[in-house]
Amino acid sequence: MKNYILLLLIAVCFSCKNEKTTENISNTEVRKTKLTADDIINKSIEISGGEKFKQSSLKFEFRDVYYQALRKNHEFLLVRILVKDNDSIFDMLSNVGFERYDNIDFVKLEDSIAKNYAASVNSVHYFSVLPHGLNDEAVNKMLLADEQIKGNEYYKIKVTFNENGGGEDFEDVFVYWLDKQSFKLDYLGYSYNEESGVGMRFREAYNERYVNGLRFVDYNNYKTKDTNFKLENLGKAFENNQLELLSKIELENVEVQLINN
Repeated sequence: MKNYILLLLIAVCFSCKNEKTTENISNTEVRKTKLTADDIINKSIEISGGEKFKQSSLKFEFRDVYYQALRKNHEFLLVRILVKDNDSIFDMLSNVGFERYDNIDFVKLEDSIAKNYAASVNSVHYFSVLPHGLNDEAVNKMLLADEQIKGNEYYKIKVTFNENGGGEDFEDVFVYWLDKQSFKLDYLGYSYNEESGVGMRFREAYNERYVNGLRFVDYNNYKTKDTNFKLENLGKAFENNQLELLSKIELENVEVQLINN
């Protein structure tokens, strides 16, 4: 197990069912068809990089912490590297579980602590590559009524997760707003229930850029001033200036290497 993880880490560090799919349909043709939630997500994933995400090595920095992701076929390795002085803490989440290393030494953790670390690592990587991941088996998608935000028309999709395969935060609920013209993910909202409390967040995408064919964005991260808001109504609350800017989610020094089979 240790050797397998370390080999994958070295590779990262030094190598740097719908009846009708929309993959080969133009945007104009797609809009003429009554789309399902799966159709919309498929198209959004396609224009954001598509299958390239599944064969990629990613590196980026977020709030002075280094992150790396290696995805190849159905295997993945998600890494967080905390550097202090001459010491490095490696948190690694893969198909075979979570492990922490202090430099090269394995750190034994209690299950509850390991789960919290794993959830933290997964959360950053999850948001970094959206909408990739929204076709995972544990994802349930529901198409809501279209909505207008800041003069643009959006498809609106609610996402929940099965307990089996949905991770530690399977009870979280998300709503995604995807532009009806470009199919790009511009806004998202989610509710969470954690040890630190419960709440909702709304994110506004900005600073779009493509790196080696993969789309990345940063987010303005908002919180609600009124706890009575419903998750599905966060888009209108944002448009009516009823949300408060909490923070910015910015990925820095993004690098992408595509991996061949």
